Amino acid sequence: MPIGVIANCLGVIIGGIAGSFIGPRLTDSFKTNLNLVFGACAMTMGISSISLMKNMPAVILSVILGTIIGLIIHLGNLTQKMGMGMEKIISKIIPGQSKKDAEYQSVLVTAIVLFCASGTGIYGSITAGMTGDHSILLAKTILDLPTALIFACVLGAVTCVIAVPQFIIFMVLFLLAGAIYPFCTETMICDFKACGGVLLVATGFRMMKVKEFPIADMIPAMVLVMPLSHLWVTYVLPFVS
Repeated sequence: MPIGVIANCLGVIIGGIAGSFIGPRLTDSFKTNLNLVFGACAMTMGISSISLMKNMPAVILSVILGTIIGLIIHLGNLTQKMGMGMEKIISKIIPGQSKKDAEYQSVLVTAIVLFCASGTGIYGSITAGMTGDHSILLAKTILDLPTALIFACVLGAVTCVIAVPQFIIFMVLFLLAGAIYPFCTETMICDFKACGGVLLVATGFRMMKVKEFPIADMIPAMVLVMPLSHLWVTYVLPFVS
């Protein structure tokens, strides 16, 4: 039973609904300050994950190569188009959405990556599917619910729809966990979490509007990190140690 996946998606939906109603009543100062706190929380989770890193060269190379791939295939633009497509669908059902300016689109992309492609969510789904331990996803839910509320203050009801691709991605990982996990060593898993931590730190900076990292374009790093970690341990370390 994918309890963690369901709880995480419900957290986004509940937060999105609450934010859609509460948003107009909150001051801009309140939203900004609370978003800073959530950004700091995302960075804290990221730093915690990075501390588990076993092979720094493999993780760094994954982030660099993954970002290059993402930029070449314009993954960030594709993610933005997907988000705006979801927004158009929901706006037909619930009119009166926010102005679709550059800031709106930037917030939308940030929300999609944060909820659907964070290292914590991906690793949590795999762990839940393999071991039945839902604690990682439940902890993510605690952060995602109020974060979705704040995002909904800007994005409106479209925040709830983000739970749809989130559910699909996490459920696929949950169901495939049995096939993936046996091939993963502890070192590969730690480097995977560390790579996700880098994306979370970048997401935190973006949430706090310190720097607009291309976090959507960085997602391919999550695919590369395990194979590169394995190659590093198997073929490189024996020659340099």
